[in-house]
Amino acid sequence: MSSLLTRVKSKMSIFAHRKARGMLDGEYGSVFKGRSLDFDDLRAYIPGDEVRDIDWKASARHGSPLIKRYVAVRRQTLLLVTDTGRNMAASALGGEEKKDIAVMALGVVGYLAQRHGDVVGLVCGDAEGSRSLPAKAGEAHLERLLRAVDGDTGLASPRSSIGEQLSYVARNYGQRMLLFVVADEMVPDAAMERLLRRLRAQHEVLWLTVRDAQLAAAGPGRLQAGGIQAAATQPADRYDVADSRLLPGRLAAGEAVIRAYTAAQERRDAAREAVLRRLGIAHVHAGSSHDVMPAVFTLLERHRRGK
Repeated sequence: MSSLLTRVKSKMSIFAHRKARGMLDGEYGSVFKGRSLDFDDLRAYIPGDEVRDIDWKASARHGSPLIKRYVAVRRQTLLLVTDTGRNMAASALGGEEKKDIAVMALGVVGYLAQRHGDVVGLVCGDAEGSRSLPAKAGEAHLERLLRAVDGDTGLASPRSSIGEQLSYVARNYGQRMLLFVVADEMVPDAAMERLLRRLRAQHEVLWLTVRDAQLAAAGPGRLQAGGIQAAATQPADRYDVADSRLLPGRLAAGEAVIRAYTAAQERRDAAREAVLRRLGIAHVHAGSSHDVMPAVFTLLERHRRGK
């Protein structure tokens, strides 16, 4: 059985050359407000770096701008929070299972935390309940967390409800930490917004939404909405794994249905983005595992800049 973390690190190495990985490490290191830092070393200035981090004396000697890098003195806690309900066993926008994208995103952020000496824990579950794995250090522990997410997610799982996992965090975690939430395309209602406001007041919160497959779209294949791509047929039949509703292929490919579905999706996206922006929670989307690395970099940068 291949290591999930090995796959994550392989994807990171393909995406990011050495300078880019250094930037990614630097973005993660800036997440915790109030983190106690010690000077580590210098690196070349890259557009987008904070001017206040330039070491002007060293830059003058070197002949080009150099940035001070720091390491954390106080170990922090990263809590991975994700949905392992059946929605996450469905197909994502790029055709992979959504859980594979979730594992990649959780693995990337977890690995960055490990590199900074932080400990990583997990809360996962579905609408019927949540479970937690304690925060610890080490790659073997991170591999166990990723395997827990991968193993718990399937089409036979109960329905998804990230609100249940967030409520679990609110009830059981008092220590300030970084919450990295990975979920599908949920739309926060008033109760969810109150819960997120409470969590945001206590923790640093980052959010990644895994994009659903298109329920209404032209093209061949039998698709489980946000679901599984099966044998190619004409026309495409689709069904929603959340409630098993079938959308016949001829309807799914109809222009009127596609327009209505697209408009509804845009409204859901706008509503979710509005709530998260109002609460000051940095948010990005990923529709495939290839999207994860740039999405994580953008997410960390948005959080640092308060956008």
